[in-house]
Amino acid sequence: MRLAKITKDQVPDHLKGKWGAFFQWLGKLVIGSSGWKITGKIPHEERILIIAAPHTSNWDFILGISALFALNVNIKWLGKNSLFIPGIAWFFKWLGGIPVNRDNPSSLIDYVVQTVEKEKGLMIGVAPEGSRRKVNRWKSGFLRIAEQTNSKILLLSIDATNKTLKIGDLFQPSGDNEKDINFVMKYYSQYKGINPDQS
Repeated sequence: MRLAKITKDQVPDHLKGKWGAFFQWLGKLVIGSSGWKITGKIPHEERILIIAAPHTSNWDFILGISALFALNVNIKWLGKNSLFIPGIAWFFKWLGGIPVNRDNPSSLIDYVVQTVEKEKGLMIGVAPEGSRRKVNRWKSGFLRIAEQTNSKILLLSIDATNKTLKIGDLFQPSGDNEKDINFVMKYYSQYKGINPDQS
């Protein structure tokens, strides 16, 4: 049994969640036993939008939830509607999930803004590609969410080559969506996901 090493200073106090000792232990166990590790620190900002990439496998979700537990963070994450089916939707919402209705993106952003306003410290997790498949163009929704929630954007990398979830640097958008998306896509191009052909 191998537990991932997590230090108290990896997450600021105001961004810590309410996951108990068991879930924190479980998260560390899943991360560590699978040979992965978490590096870097979440910066001391009131609101952070985490974009995680490359998203290439269903295993990304398992790693993400395990990291959520292990780090004990207060986070809401955006997930595709098909996850939130009757009978188990409550479970994903309990984990912090917010279903994405791609037919009505404006209502989603309004809901996220309202959710953020209720919290003193909160992180929002987004997979900017919008799909596990390789795409040539990322969606700009994460830039809109960051702007409307007054959140700083934090780059989190799924580095399968080194089995590392890397908490990277803050990204400050320029206001030019095309330029910003190209910059972020270029940044993540240095990493390979679990299914490298989809990276």
